[in-house]
Amino acid sequence: MLLAVDTSTQWMGLALFDGTQVLGEVVWQTHNHHTIELAPAIDDLFKRCGVSRTALQAIGVALGPGSFTSLRVGLALVKGLALALNLAVVGVPTLDILAASQPVSDLSMAAVLQAGRGRLAVGWYAPVMKTWQPQGEAKVYTLGNLSKQIQKPTLVCGELNAAERQVLARKRKNVILASPAQSMRRPSYLAELAWQAWQEGRSDEVISLAPIYLHVAEAIPG
Repeated sequence: MLLAVDTSTQWMGLALFDGTQVLGEVVWQTHNHHTIELAPAIDDLFKRCGVSRTALQAIGVALGPGSFTSLRVGLALVKGLALALNLAVVGVPTLDILAASQPVSDLSMAAVLQAGRGRLAVGWYAPVMKTWQPQGEAKVYTLGNLSKQIQKPTLVCGELNAAERQVLARKRKNVILASPAQSMRRPSYLAELAWQAWQEGRSDEVISLAPIYLHVAEAIPG
């Protein structure tokens, strides 16, 4: 049994996966209550699914990019569980989770997360062997600079508010916006990615596992 934990942004998610099916999944907007909501939500998920913690063998955790505080909260809890219960841990970049949920096409793709203060964390992906593969490291953009970067038909998915979606929708020829449902980051995809890595013998050193933070190369909008 694998528990997936994603606390990258204001959207938090948990899932339980046994390698064959997702036994339970929950996603909610936390409004900066990561610390007080995460542990009770995990307990509730186990109870609702009728699963004992003794059945847990591994944890998949979203590594970011995202909020400094929220990522630290998730990793601290995951590390505590892993050390206490002797569990394997697999860290997965948050934008890879979002990319994994998108149908593969011949287009380029930009996966987007809110980075705070008018900034967006963006990962660029291309279809390779029927899967989305990252093209270089994720970067931080303002909405205007992201829009300028898109010069050919590109699928854009992820955390975008109404105003941001409206701006990008103006580039009808080059921006193909994923629907709000498709843009939600689902922890069941994190669970599948982590399970595959774990089954292949790829897990992380618990103590040294660290979040992914992005360098901000541009001025923060006023």
